[in-house]
Amino acid sequence: MLEEKREQELIQLCQNLVKEKSYSGEEEGVAQVLKSYFEDNDFDEIKIDSCGNVIGVINGKYDGPTLVFDGHIDTVPVQDISKWSVNPFGGEIKDNRIYGRGTSDMKGGLAAMAVASVAFREKYNRDFPGKIVVAGIVHEELFEGIASKYVCDAYNPDYVVIGESSELNLKIGQRGRAEIVIETFGTPSHSAHPERGNNAVYSMCKVIEAINKLSVVKQPKLKEGIMVLTDIKSDPYPGSSVVPAHCRATFDRRTLVGETKESVLEPIINCLNELEKNDPAIIAKASYAEGSNLCYTKKELSAQKFFPAWLFDENEEFVQSCLSQLNKDGFSPEVTVYDFCTNGSWYAGEKGIKTIGLGPSKENLAHTIDEYIFIDQLIGASNSYLSILKALMK
Repeated sequence: MLEEKREQELIQLCQNLVKEKSYSGEEEGVAQVLKSYFEDNDFDEIKIDSCGNVIGVINGKYDGPTLVFDGHIDTVPVQDISKWSVNPFGGEIKDNRIYGRGTSDMKGGLAAMAVASVAFREKYNRDFPGKIVVAGIVHEELFEGIASKYVCDAYNPDYVVIGESSELNLKIGQRGRAEIVIETFGTPSHSAHPERGNNAVYSMCKVIEAINKLSVVKQPKLKEGIMVLTDIKSDPYPGSSVVPAHCRATFDRRTLVGETKESVLEPIINCLNELEKNDPAIIAKASYAEGSNLCYTKKELSAQKFFPAWLFDENEEFVQSCLSQLNKDGFSPEVTVYDFCTNGSWYAGEKGIKTIGLGPSKENLAHTIDEYIFIDQLIGASNSYLSILKALMK
């Protein structure tokens, strides 16, 4: 368990991270706070990579596995600061809680990882095999796992711990996420003579109705691969006195294990083909959204927005080792899965690396007004990471 001085250090580090506003692409300030912590605590390797990920490495005395603690340093924006009862970048403590944007999602978890790594090194005087990599990842809120790829390529981890909120429960999987774009095409005309055009929005209405009737794939652990309309826009917009010739709708599709880019799109494309066959006015296509954003280092990250699901068997040896040690150290985690997408999409979903999730706080506090983290959850997470290190860094 953490000594009291480490507990206070953890609280202070969490507050310092929260005080730095770090929207996606603007994470430099919080990266410097974490880098300074690595420097002050004599990490063996400290660097900021081309994306702006900030990385600290602690080496054991012997060759062995590499464990990556992955925690993202970006947050969603504060939309209306007037609705907050506290300064969202103040790190204020009230009622045994630290308040501020990113406390639960997920600067608290990242602080707990960093402090646990230092405590583990000191407790065992480096008498362990392998290396511990603490990685503060950029751009997770926009591209789950895309910046993590650079850490994965650099360190080739054997194990990954995702620090997203789980109320200290052990996560062994997650649904993935895909952004699917559907477009319909028509012919413009003056709205005084709509019969001379082909209204792409009317076509889109028929498409949406048909897509909503598609069967939903299901898996026992990950539940449903739901598909939800998230935005729609006609072109031209605004469309004063003109029949729109183009309409674009975006759907959020939660993917399940084993689903591929091709298998997810196939039923949608078949649906569109059937609509086109039965209604000559409908011209439609489906594709994945493409994203591109600039890092604070000026590096551009681009990705097709398909982030795969992953799931490990509860009986896998590494899962059972962690669970056994956590129970031995006084924790009683449930073994379950995340409902949302994480950077695990890259490590586990793309690369098949042994990955678990465990973090402080409730999942439903992410992105909320007056976001907070309970201090006992913060400390509990750091102690849980100590247990995981004992289990995996043998």
